Amino acid sequence: MRRQILGWTAISFSTVLACFWAFWGVNENFHEGWFDPSLLKNLGLMLVQYLSPMLIVLLLSVVAFRWPRLAFPLMGACALFIAWFFRHGRVTGIILLVVPLFAMAALYHFGRPHPRRWAWSILLGLPLITAIGFAIYPAWLATHRFDDGNYGKRQIAGNGVALIWAPLGPGWAPLGPGWPLHGSSWVWANQSCARLTLDGHSLADQPQNIWRLPTVDEAVRSLNFRGGNASGTWDPILHRANFKVTPDKDSPLWKVHSPIIYWWTATKSTTIKPATSPTTDMFSHFPNGCAPATSRIDVSANPAS
Repeated sequence: MRRQILGWTAISFSTVLACFWAFWGVNENFHEGWFDPSLLKNLGLMLVQYLSPMLIVLLLSVVAFRWPRLAFPLMGACALFIAWFFRHGRVTGIILLVVPLFAMAALYHFGRPHPRRWAWSILLGLPLITAIGFAIYPAWLATHRFDDGNYGKRQIAGNGVALIWAPLGPGWAPLGPGWPLHGSSWVWANQSCARLTLDGHSLADQPQNIWRLPTVDEAVRSLNFRGGNASGTWDPILHRANFKVTPDKDSPLWKVHSPIIYWWTATKSTTIKPATSPTTDMFSHFPNGCAPATSRIDVSANPAS
């Protein structure tokens, strides 16, 4: 009886952990990923980058369940590797993976769940159901993003602001050192906006001071959902954005098939809390925007690091 309790505890532990990473993976995938026009590339990125923690947990659990004597060496080695990988202060990796792996190794080594058929069904079925279930709505959103194909200089008016946003080019494109592994710094973004020429297609050697980064209030008020303004407001006291309609990565402020998800604004903030949208959860980083230091309110932007 004791071995059966330990066995079912191992199955439960693995299932909960795999379901957690399934939930995390699909949400992060459709928030950060799923930008490529190719379905196969999007699926590959999802499996390799976002669902790999779930798949690793399932693979280790399947091997440990099938061959209990391999539980300690296999999971122990994996836990040590993760601890080494996150050795520079990423405590969440140790908490969410290393400790559970050592616990699971002991449980699978000594436990024997019965009936095994039910154990297999729960271990493999629930994480898959979690991944599919929680992917349906964000997948629908990601595949129905609005892209009007207009990446030129354009005015976006509404919700109390009227800004001219820079065209696709240095005011949009990643120019910071280290791209594509790293985005630009806030200083670099400000300098790029200051040097952006009037047509928005090149950077001058000296500051022109025609364009500037938008403030966070301007960015929040300008965000759209499916071609219409999202009616966003910025609370400067709570450092929080509120929207009537949750915005998404839509035109005209976003290029749908771009890996960039955060952009700098001119607003400096220490603690920023989003109210609703998973696609706008860092309001010191915002979509494409260098608005001017002059009365011409023009806007551009640079991706955040």
